[in-house]
Amino acid sequence: MVKQTIQIYARVKPLGRRQQAGIYSIGEDEKSASSLEILVPRDLADGFVNNKRESYKFQFQKIFDQETKQDAVFESIAKPVAECALAGYNGTIFAYGQTGSGKTFTITGGAERYSDRGIIPRTLSYIFQHLEKDSSKVYTTHISYLEIYNECGYDLLDPRHEASKLEDLPKVTIMEDPDQNIHLKNLSLQQASNEEEALNLLFLGDTNRMIAETPMNQASTRSHCIFTIHISSKEPGSATIRRSKLHLVDLAGSERVAKTGIGGQLLTEAKYINLSLHYLEQVIIALAEKHRSHIPYRNSMMTSVLRDSLGGNCMTTMIATLSLDKRNIDESISTCRFAQRVALIKNEAVLNEEIDPRLMIIQLKKVIQELKDELAMVTGKQRTEELTQEELLQLDELIKKFLEDPDPESTLDVGADMRKIKHSFNYIKQLINRTNIPDRSLLSPDTTGDKDTNTPEKNEELKKLKDLLHQRDNEINILVNMLKKEKKKAQDAFFQLSAGSSGLTVSGSSLSISLEEGQRPSACVNGKDTQDFSSSVHRSALLHRRAGSRGEMSLGRQEAFEIFKRDYVDSVTIEDNKQLLKQRFAEAKSLGEKLNEVRNKINHLKGEITQRHMQMAALGVASPEKLNESDPMEEKLREQIEEEKKSYKTMFNRLKGLKIEIEHLQLLMEKAKVKLQKDFEIWWSEEALNLQDQQDKLPVNNSASSLRASPQPLESQQHLYTKSFSDISGVTLSEDPGRKNSLSRLSNSASRTRIPQSSSSSIPLTGDSQTDADILAFIKARQILMQKKGLGNK
Repeated sequence: MVKQTIQIYARVKPLGRRQQAGIYSIGEDEKSASSLEILVPRDLADGFVNNKRESYKFQFQKIFDQETKQDAVFESIAKPVAECALAGYNGTIFAYGQTGSGKTFTITGGAERYSDRGIIPRTLSYIFQHLEKDSSKVYTTHISYLEIYNECGYDLLDPRHEASKLEDLPKVTIMEDPDQNIHLKNLSLQQASNEEEALNLLFLGDTNRMIAETPMNQASTRSHCIFTIHISSKEPGSATIRRSKLHLVDLAGSERVAKTGIGGQLLTEAKYINLSLHYLEQVIIALAEKHRSHIPYRNSMMTSVLRDSLGGNCMTTMIATLSLDKRNIDESISTCRFAQRVALIKNEAVLNEEIDPRLMIIQLKKVIQELKDELAMVTGKQRTEELTQEELLQLDELIKKFLEDPDPESTLDVGADMRKIKHSFNYIKQLINRTNIPDRSLLSPDTTGDKDTNTPEKNEELKKLKDLLHQRDNEINILVNMLKKEKKKAQDAFFQLSAGSSGLTVSGSSLSISLEEGQRPSACVNGKDTQDFSSSVHRSALLHRRAGSRGEMSLGRQEAFEIFKRDYVDSVTIEDNKQLLKQRFAEAKSLGEKLNEVRNKINHLKGEITQRHMQMAALGVASPEKLNESDPMEEKLREQIEEEKKSYKTMFNRLKGLKIEIEHLQLLMEKAKVKLQKDFEIWWSEEALNLQDQQDKLPVNNSASSLRASPQPLESQQHLYTKSFSDISGVTLSEDPGRKNSLSRLSNSASRTRIPQSSSSSIPLTGDSQTDADILAFIKARQILMQKKGLGNK
């Protein structure tokens, strides 16, 4: 709760061209308050001797002179009230003064320049800027704009204003609840989510106001207007909502009919304006009196609406606008007197917090349901409707938690609903039946309470279970050892087979059948020999594929992979990363050694300080007066330690950065390695498929089942393979000496393989599709890569 009096401020309107300035002075007091002194000139018509006052002095929180700008007025008056409204307190700012003294200009502002914006648009801008910055709460803002014209209320935001007469519009009426809270009927609340929408509503209301030209003002507002900003805020997950209202009131100006000489409709409007301001002054006077029991709020609509602002739950600020020319001195003095009476009123602003109505509704519904359940249980009335699926799931979860709770004093609270009680008993019964307990007597009331019963039986059963578990563990261990031995034997046999045969060689017994029998080149191999040859080839290819899956490649694939890796697109990047990684490793190693040296040095300096302390203690025993003297050597050692610590920290941070960089480079190298292997496998598969398609298109005289054995010796076969490779690739061994060794290895491998003769192609093939694809892919890869280097046509 915040208790404070209504804050009053004064603003002096600049004089016009034809107006004569009155005599006044503004002074600053020690208590951060301002004083205004108005001097009344002596009227010679009243005689030389008269007792009229010639000086009037009034106190204000602050006085704004004629040169004060709109932004200064906002910072001093409106900004504190807007901050309180954002915090959850009600606030009111109203301007009071005679007609033509600058009330509307102060509250709403001028329309000619952007800097002439008044309190209302600047407050809207400040509030929405704060809402955008504060993300800890959820805000909603609503706008209402009320006009009180001739003691009748109208909604300025009603869209029917432009198309209808004022008499045809619905009037805003005041409703009061039992707690004496005021509610306005037919006054709309328009939601504004941003500053632009709020300003549009303000401009719409200003265009619908009653304005007329009077002798005192060319555009005089003939009604009281109350612009209200409703703010509600709520923190996520909280059950309380803060609601606040900020009233920005532009009162119509009082005027003396005898001085202005108006008539007709303007005279009627002036009567209602002066009457409502008179009732406002009565309320102010009543509130200023301490022992006054009745406050006449209901005399006018304006005082009823502003009940909280005047002596209630609100932080109120008043601006007294003054026109200090000689003609309006009396009216200005009257306005200052009214402000002094207003300053005596104390308001008690309370933080407006309330529980979220939606949460209240949920809680009340829950209470009603519990009361219905208790009533049904007491009266014995059976409920016919069944539990919903959601209620059943919640109930099952509650029962599970109750059964798993080891606390013997825990209870199961399902409420006074017989349906839930029956479901709980059924659930526990089904659970007991599923567990299939052999000894039903354990569930009887006589035996469940005795904890020591059947203890020897339980111990014996536990011992049997432990023995059985130990036996199972021994069996599992034996099986695991047997599997390990079998796996080791299989690996040894596999490695022996891999060592005895290469990816492109076939067993000699199968290949030499034709040579031992001395068959002619045109003699056909019988079915058994063909079957042995085919099985041997397939067995060799299978071994090659298994070895390749473990990281071993055939000679052709290895040679092609080396050439592919050398001409790979990212090979330069990979090498650069390797070199950079080596540099970083060397730098990290050097830094680590330096860190160890610095650490050892720090420990050594600490040891010297300790020895120095011991020496000083020994000297202190001999001469106690030296104990209080400072040791320059110790200070020097401590400075060295601090320097070494700084150096250690710098190198340690650098080492941490190197660690992150090395891990990043290792990750990049691993990714590049995987990508290289993947790209090579894709390229190799595509080339193998293309060459296989080309081989299938060539005419073949004999099928694989009628293979002919070659009678040529090994040397001639090697020469044939070399010649065939040269014919296909266009490069001889003598032309490319750098790759002679790899081609020789491939030729030797092919010479040990049985080569079928074809009338249309001289490519040496083995008869196995995988092996033939490897040879053809290697030849094609060499030809393509050498053509890229400009060697294909040499």
